[in-house]
Amino acid sequence: MQLAVIFWTEEGCLKVVSSLKAAASIVCTALLLGNSAQASEIVGLNSGKVLQGSPPFSEAVRVGDTLYMSGQVGLEPSTQKLVPGGIEAEAKQTMANIKASIEASGYEMSDIVKCLVIMADMSELPAFSKIYLSSFEESKYPARSAFAASGLALDARVEVECIASK
Repeated sequence: MQLAVIFWTEEGCLKVVSSLKAAASIVCTALLLGNSAQASEIVGLNSGKVLQGSPPFSEAVRVGDTLYMSGQVGLEPSTQKLVPGGIEAEAKQTMANIKASIEASGYEMSDIVKCLVIMADMSELPAFSKIYLSSFEESKYPARSAFAASGLALDARVEVECIASK
């Protein structure tokens, strides 16, 4: 039987005693990295490039090097109304809004690691996907989930929420 004793402080691992020293070192490193992420400042960002006024939420929130974006719909920034033309027009505008918001936050489309797609009608997912895929470099697509929901904001056909990381 092997015994590992680990002494901890708020700064991290002080001392490891046992033959499991290498494993414990990995655990200490992981915990230290986790603690530094927890200590990161939370910054709400509102670019004004998509939504005018003061919405009751942040357009994006940055924690460390990770950017959590609020959902975007096919809102035309100049009119603050959904673009006409159905799923294709809304998909193009939604992705343009994501690009404007992410770039205003100091990130790029290639920094997006995960997207959540919410559809009013899942039968429109193939049409949305064609436009969505053209927004990213081929073979460097973010992870993605999709589901249908009724009653999207402004009666949109699609809403997309993304997470980016540098």
